[in-house]
Amino acid sequence: MTEPRSRRRMSGAERREQLIHISRTLFAEKGFDGTSIEEIAATAQVSKPVVYEHFGGKEGVYAVVVDREMQKLLGMITEALSASHSLVKLERAALALLRYIEESSEGFRILVRDSHAASGTGTFASLISEIASQVEDVLADEFASRGYDPKLAPMYAQMLVGMVALTGQWWLDVRKPGREEVAAHLVNLAWNGLTGLNPNPTITATSRAHTPAVKPRTTNEKELREFEKAREKELKEAEKVRQRELKEAEKARVRELKERERLLKEAEKAREREEKIRQREARLAERAARLEQVDHPE
Repeated sequence: MTEPRSRRRMSGAERREQLIHISRTLFAEKGFDGTSIEEIAATAQVSKPVVYEHFGGKEGVYAVVVDREMQKLLGMITEALSASHSLVKLERAALALLRYIEESSEGFRILVRDSHAASGTGTFASLISEIASQVEDVLADEFASRGYDPKLAPMYAQMLVGMVALTGQWWLDVRKPGREEVAAHLVNLAWNGLTGLNPNPTITATSRAHTPAVKPRTTNEKELREFEKAREKELKEAEKVRQRELKEAEKARVRELKERERLLKEAEKAREREEKIRQREARLAERAARLEQVDHPE
């Protein structure tokens, strides 16, 4: 009768990763308060002192799990914001968040479960604040180039990141429509505004083809770079047209203001002439009255 083979003993690093993985699943399912050290230890089939040895307590393992998820998502967002065109930055940032939610649902649940985006404290608020600080730098440069006040960039960054993050919370459970369609509608609202909404928005091909950390379907990197350059050129041309239209509209506005100013000056001159005529007539009437008195004294 043979004895059962004993399990291979894990190294310290392996045990630590196992505990992090188990804790991540439990925190996502039950939250911080609903998860206990006993449950973590029992699931890992170790004693509670082993968990304390590696992390010092539940707060320690939770902090590690949250930090890993935040760094993962921040890395994806940072990479998305490295695109050269502002529209592409926005598209890729939205896609990055939705891809993170799709691939790391447990991690995102942990980030949003124990704090709300609007609470001002906690992990999710901290995450939004860090992402907003990066978006703020991008918006400040964009505002300066367009003649807007760069001091408004922090406020707009919070608006933009909050809109995307809360949409991500909603999409975490519904998962409809698909990732690219949700991103397209997000960008549609952020880029075009309510008055200029596109009824059938789509993500640009260059953002669709860009999939960081995932090997693209085609291995022709040269083709992808050329496609990227072509799309960037297309976007720049569209931006030039828009800038030209803005300049033409500004010129028309200036001409209108000048014409209005000219008409106001002419009206003012006409009033001045009328006033002079009235004063002259008044003086003539006064002189006539004096002459009448001289010719016909009482």
